[in-house]
Amino acid sequence: MTAAQYLRCLRGIVWREALRFLHQRERFVAALVRPLVWLFIFAAGFRAVLGLSIAPPYETYVLYEVYITPGLIGMIQLFNGMQSSLSMVYDREMGNMRTLLISPLPRWYLLSCKLLAGVCVSLAQVYVFVLIARLWGIEAPLLGYLTMLPALILSGLMLGALGMLLSSFIKQLENFAGIMNFVIFPMFFASSALYPLWRMRESSLLLYQICAVNPFTHAVELIRFALYGQVNLLSLAVVAGCTLLFMGLAIYGYDPGRGMMARRRGAPA
Repeated sequence: MTAAQYLRCLRGIVWREALRFLHQRERFVAALVRPLVWLFIFAAGFRAVLGLSIAPPYETYVLYEVYITPGLIGMIQLFNGMQSSLSMVYDREMGNMRTLLISPLPRWYLLSCKLLAGVCVSLAQVYVFVLIARLWGIEAPLLGYLTMLPALILSGLMLGALGMLLSSFIKQLENFAGIMNFVIFPMFFASSALYPLWRMRESSLLLYQICAVNPFTHAVELIRFALYGQVNLLSLAVVAGCTLLFMGLAIYGYDPGRGMMARRRGAPA
């Protein structure tokens, strides 16, 4: 296989995902409604409880809305990662996934292209959200919108790989909604998306420890620091490591000879 064929495959998968996204306008609206509701409605009450300023190490986050914006960006990517994996389950039931996976290109490359396509969609959603938030008066440094791009790509890859891993275990489309809720809401609420970790420690040491080991916490912190031109090395290492782990397990799960797809056919694992 030549490099041109690999690039043609990547372009085709990304274009297909983009067309699907454009044709499903409700998906785009839903991706924005969830974080905007949290930003404009729930944040008002939480800000009153937490006060106007956030203690160190978040001195620059004057308002609570500014603090939770990276967490809501992570929410967009989390839901998008699960939505992309939902489409994989649907494609598998309809037979489209089989057509993709019988390509002569390596299976890991095909799944990676699918993952990158989902990340591109999530980036479009994120930047529309931050534009709306900026028009509302929730501003970050202009350079921060650029410096957070690598963090968005890496966090999107991690959350998309997690969704892909889950899709390799799910046999039927009807079961996916329950799995999504079981994964999404614990990951989101047991993280630093809404509250600083130091406040979690003050309220419950157990909850703090859960949040500290939650990969979504580190995705949010990676975005939060990158938005202000900083790098959280611990979060960077955790997100990168989880991305490789989730993607490796997903590739194994989609291997017809060894993974969960083999078990579904009754073949020896």
